[in-house]
Amino acid sequence: MSRASRRRLTRAQRLTVIYGAICFILILVVLQLWLLTATVNAWLGDDDGVVWPALAASAGCLGLNLGLLRYLVRR
Repeated sequence: MSRASRRRLTRAQRLTVIYGAICFILILVVLQLWLLTATVNAWLGDDDGVVWPALAASAGCLGLNLGLLRYLVRR
């Protein structure tokens, strides 16, 4: 990659990227909390079939969050 294509972002542009990533992280965390609530509700209602798919979805959200946090720390 040439130096011209890797130009430095301005402070305002970096803040926009950081705020966007933080908003996406917060949305994923709220999604995980909702998923946990729905899963516990289903499990307490003797619906065991939803537990493993919910675990997989939550693990996917965790992976996305960890990737975004790693990106932010590197910035």
